[in-house]
Amino acid sequence: MRCLAVCQDELVIRMLDEILVPGFEVEFIIENRPLARRLQEAGVTATSGDPRRMDTFVKADIGPTTCVIIEDNGKRGLKKILEAVRDAGGTLTYVLGIGPAANSTRADEFHTEFPDVAYLSMSALFGGPLLTEFSRSLTRARVQQYQRYFSDADRVLILLHNEPDPDAMASGLALRNVLRRTKTTAIIGAIQGVTRPENVRMVNLLDIHVEAITQESLKEYDRIAMVDVQPHYFGGLIDRVDLVIDHHPEQPGYTAVFKDIRPDYGSTSTILTEHLRAVDVNISERTATAMLYAIKSDTLFFNRSTNRVDLEAFSYLYPLSDAALILKMEGAEITGERLDYVLAAHRGGILSDQVFCAFLGTMPREDFIPYVADFFLQLEDVKWTVIAGIVGETLVVSVRNLGYTKNAGEFVRRFFADIGSAGGHRAMAKAVVPLQAFKDKHGDLAPDAMSAKLQQFAHEFLAHETPGKSELRGQKSELEVKKS
Repeated sequence: MRCLAVCQDELVIRMLDEILVPGFEVEFIIENRPLARRLQEAGVTATSGDPRRMDTFVKADIGPTTCVIIEDNGKRGLKKILEAVRDAGGTLTYVLGIGPAANSTRADEFHTEFPDVAYLSMSALFGGPLLTEFSRSLTRARVQQYQRYFSDADRVLILLHNEPDPDAMASGLALRNVLRRTKTTAIIGAIQGVTRPENVRMVNLLDIHVEAITQESLKEYDRIAMVDVQPHYFGGLIDRVDLVIDHHPEQPGYTAVFKDIRPDYGSTSTILTEHLRAVDVNISERTATAMLYAIKSDTLFFNRSTNRVDLEAFSYLYPLSDAALILKMEGAEITGERLDYVLAAHRGGILSDQVFCAFLGTMPREDFIPYVADFFLQLEDVKWTVIAGIVGETLVVSVRNLGYTKNAGEFVRRFFADIGSAGGHRAMAKAVVPLQAFKDKHGDLAPDAMSAKLQQFAHEFLAHETPGKSELRGQKSELEVKKS
């Protein structure tokens, strides 16, 4: 996030630089040329200019999503600076009261003439409210921009990934609310529908309709938004969309008018919670229940890929949701069919050095594979699970770990990206490989040899991979395969 700070006091400048730089791209506009030069030599990004002139901010390339902080030390000229910022197109403006200047009378005075300007005291720098307020303002600006863009469309498609999971469906409901649309003017759709038992149960209990979408039907919509997925996932079917909101690592190869991608968030529903709150949209009990369940599911109840904001979203949604419905949805996890594959993995799997690997053979649906991977990660002394099975003509591999060890996404990319698609997060990943490509590289392995082969891959990776490098590369996933 970009921030322009109009300050003249060196102590304030250095304090702001220290506090903001870790999370913001900060540039200081300083009237005093010698001070600007001295700060530049010290490594501070600073330019000299007259902050009372509009062209100073035009040259600084101010935009509607640029945060502008203006120091108020009680001297005259502040209103001229605010007018120059406004005339240059600035909309996210904060006045920072310094010393005696920071009082409620001063704040009321500026709010009357500049209602969009937030007045903060210097003490706000030390408690976190300033950073929180900046973040919310940026989210508000993003949401208002895409709300206006979608407002004149007759039909909107909110597209989910194949076999939509709770996070995708909840995010679809949330985005429909943000856009202030109904189920007839904003369709939630997927190319392949919902079949996993717990997801079917969620659909039925919350009355969620996911419409079947084809390549031809995509042309029927005036705007297309994607949640919990990016266009690369569809293999070239869609190369341009109007909006992407996702918590998976950003991928290249497509164009989006608007996008909000936050890979450090544990779920897309967390991002949408912030969008709803930023523009003060009322969240219905049904939507809150879906989003709360989604955050629990995608973070394994905060046991993986969890951020502080996920906890904040959970706390906000909890009193708005129906806890009894969530318990009913969670009760669909175990089925007789799934139990059969758990028992098969138990009989044929290999546990070695806290790594459990199993090959499940041929199966009708791939959702059994990640289920078994999640199940065995709960066992005592298991820190990694690598589970594979054959669905149609492809080998599907799901990988799980406890999240504080090495990167699961990098593991699947190392061994499978050259012969198929592979990607994922630090704690969960997936590979989808044409069966013939796997055989060409590794030979036609007997079923009982497949578990040993997976163990070989895992131990080779864990023995040689450097945690730091793995972690870094894991943030730059070449291909995020849904859903792990």
